[in-house]
Amino acid sequence: MTVELNHTIVDALDAEGSARWAAELLGLPEPTPFSHFWVVQTTNGVSLDYSEVDQDVTPQHYAFLVGEEQFDRTYAKITERRIEHWADPGRSRPGELNHNDGGRGVYFTDPEGHLLEIITRPYGSGR
Repeated sequence: MTVELNHTIVDALDAEGSARWAAELLGLPEPTPFSHFWVVQTTNGVSLDYSEVDQDVTPQHYAFLVGEEQFDRTYAKITERRIEHWADPGRSRPGELNHNDGGRGVYFTDPEGHLLEIITRPYGSGR
């Protein structure tokens, strides 16, 4: 028996805008509408299904494993757009990257306040 994560729902006050922001920043295809969702498809088949809500959004954490070149492209956009970012989830190391497990990682927030993370090596993979 196999179990794979297929999708997760991401609450947003502006579902389409937030989905487009994430897809563009991460270098993913434009989101597509499905029912009342705006779907961002990742390369490993898991989708982020943005759902519009009319109440406060409870921030969640979403981590993306990316290759070195994709990290460079995404981090360049983060710095060019002056998006606040941190080396740690506690946000105590502003403007820095981490080098956990011999890779690179950074945390930043999306327009809805969700804490996003890009990493080049899975946690625990260490060198």
